[in-house]
Amino acid sequence: MGMTEAILLTVFTAATPLLIAAMGELVAERSGVLNLGVEGMMIMGAIGGFAFAQMSGNPYVGALGGMVIGALFSLLFAFLAVTLVTNQVATGLALTILGLGLSGLWGEAFVGVPGVKLQPIVVPVLSEIPLIGRLLFAQDALFYVSIALVFAVSWFLFRTKGGLILRSVGDNHHSAHALGISVSRVRYLAVMFGGACAGLAGSHLSLVYTTQWIENMTAGRGWIALALVVFASWRPWRILFGAYLFGAITIMQLHIQALNLGDLEFLPGPVYGIMALLKSIPAQFLSSLPYLATIAVLVLISRNRRLTLINTPAMLGRGFVPDR
Repeated sequence: MGMTEAILLTVFTAATPLLIAAMGELVAERSGVLNLGVEGMMIMGAIGGFAFAQMSGNPYVGALGGMVIGALFSLLFAFLAVTLVTNQVATGLALTILGLGLSGLWGEAFVGVPGVKLQPIVVPVLSEIPLIGRLLFAQDALFYVSIALVFAVSWFLFRTKGGLILRSVGDNHHSAHALGISVSRVRYLAVMFGGACAGLAGSHLSLVYTTQWIENMTAGRGWIALALVVFASWRPWRILFGAYLFGAITIMQLHIQALNLGDLEFLPGPVYGIMALLKSIPAQFLSSLPYLATIAVLVLISRNRRLTLINTPAMLGRGFVPDR
């Protein structure tokens, strides 16, 4: 395997959980619910996936378990934010803190325990194609699920009656209610779908990315997934691009930290100088690059009011009470 292929493979691995979690959050936000608890649901999915894989010895059972744990955890958020109409921002932050605490408590028994890895699915013949064969046809099942989610969510939102109903609830829940649509039911289903995706994304971390349980192993990926939805202007295909862009930034800083300048002396002087400059940057700063990029993107987007209003669900973050 060449260096380029190896780097691209790690980018794909880093982008997959971001893509899955962001697609789930997209559906929740399109229904008008701002779920800031994605980070907490991801970490619960990570420990859930690891625990179920350990108990069953089957990584697919682990992935399913992580997805179910994420969906159940999101039910708590839906009950508070949709039924009790609590502040969605405060509720989401509380769920994130709760998820981080519960996962640490649950995962204490699994620290240092070897995990069960989700093995790649190799497609015969196609996987032998130079470069793209290993990238596209020799990946784990969750990679294929992430790509399928982009097609499925895009088709559902813009080609089906259910997608039209969901978007109408997110754009004007009073009008949707007047038409006989159950706003609460639509939002419950959307939030549960988002929670299931967040849980599945978390299980990817503990079954593919590291194959072990590490406390706080999501490391802010839930927040990046939230930012990706805004970055993509609530469009599924733009999330695909954004996830791989942020995945590349994440991997780039790891490769720069591991760079051996002695192996690059064959490079032209200016190129070698740039590599040496990057190598001299403190590792702590390089590690923060994905989060700095997230902040930079959000600041740039928020400066353009017209851009932020495109596709933004009008009822996003606003609770619905039928009598009002």
